[in-house]
Amino acid sequence: MVERIQVNDSLPQIEWIDAAVDRAAQRFDCVPSELTKVQTALGRVLAQAIVADRDSPALDVSAMDGYAMRLSDLGGGGVPIAGVAYAGKPPIELPVGRAIQIFTGAAVPFGADCVIQREQTIESPGSMQLTVAPDSIRPGQNIRRRGENIQSGQLVLAEGTQLTTATAGALATFGPAEILVRRKVRVSLLTSGDELIEPGGQVQPWQIRDSNSLTLQGWLSGLPWVTISGQQRFGDTLQSAIQAIKLAGRDCDVIILTGGVSAGDTDFIPKALTELGGEILFHRLPIRPGKPVLVGLWEGKLVVGLPGNPVSAAVVSRVIAQPLLQRLGGVLPPPMTQLSLAESDDKRLNLVWYRLVELDGGHGRLVDSRGSGDLVSLSRSHGFIEQPAGQSGRGPWRTWLW
Repeated sequence: MVERIQVNDSLPQIEWIDAAVDRAAQRFDCVPSELTKVQTALGRVLAQAIVADRDSPALDVSAMDGYAMRLSDLGGGGVPIAGVAYAGKPPIELPVGRAIQIFTGAAVPFGADCVIQREQTIESPGSMQLTVAPDSIRPGQNIRRRGENIQSGQLVLAEGTQLTTATAGALATFGPAEILVRRKVRVSLLTSGDELIEPGGQVQPWQIRDSNSLTLQGWLSGLPWVTISGQQRFGDTLQSAIQAIKLAGRDCDVIILTGGVSAGDTDFIPKALTELGGEILFHRLPIRPGKPVLVGLWEGKLVVGLPGNPVSAAVVSRVIAQPLLQRLGGVLPPPMTQLSLAESDDKRLNLVWYRLVELDGGHGRLVDSRGSGDLVSLSRSHGFIEQPAGQSGRGPWRTWLW
């Protein structure tokens, strides 16, 4: 047992929150790696670096359809065509005083130092003639040089890169048949509350349908390197909380709970975690919504306790839980988005304030909200901004989009 992470009053609240999450992340290692075929790697996280095994392009190639020539052979008359260069074929020789018809991606013939765009020529059987001034053609024109994209041995994709459609082409071009990726992070979802019933069920006025489960499922489904290994709902008793955590921990890396983390008489998660021999790394942060958030460890598993209010759960899952999942999954964190508001209401808090926004062109617009239980305002938002304690204005502010 180590000392629980404490508030550092010498740091601004945002920096302290980031530092608390970072210190918690240092308490556990990434999930193990495993081999997978490149064809099935989309969505996974690299556990190795991908290095170029050859230059790209691997040789000089034509950037368009046209005619490969020597600058010294350019003139005002027709130029005989000596052959054709096709993509996927070895380079051929360009005879002096001749042109080679060439297609996009084809190897530039030996001896050629420019490619004339087809649209800049008049074509005749067996010859072509320029329709532009010869002195307008420059050395290397329309030629993609060997290694101009990347050279052999240079880094293509860093370890920790999430493999997306943007990286798929590079992976196919430079990757081996099988690559090392991180095993998927296994998450068990728990929701607590005697008032909760299944979504779609008949509900009494004193009951509510369990919205947090669906919200968190939606969030995790956007993280293809995560898999939900289990899900359960339990009541507001200490014994129920203990049993739920023990059951969830059988086959997961992370337990994410909603509800039961505040200071009420039925908020049993901190006590349950302690009685199970777990460790609370931090509990309560200077934020709104989501102040009661709890992060701990139990039997080597990460435990994240989110507040039960639905807006709080949605916000804190992104701000606190997702960076911890990224650490566990070996994922390089993406660049933080920033957004300016179209207009400000000049409101401020002495806490870090996460405020729902909708996108309005290139700016954000604050969503009218009645608090952390307002699911309607949450459904109308595109994300939220982070307004530092004691500050107001248009920003730009750090932003999370759903």
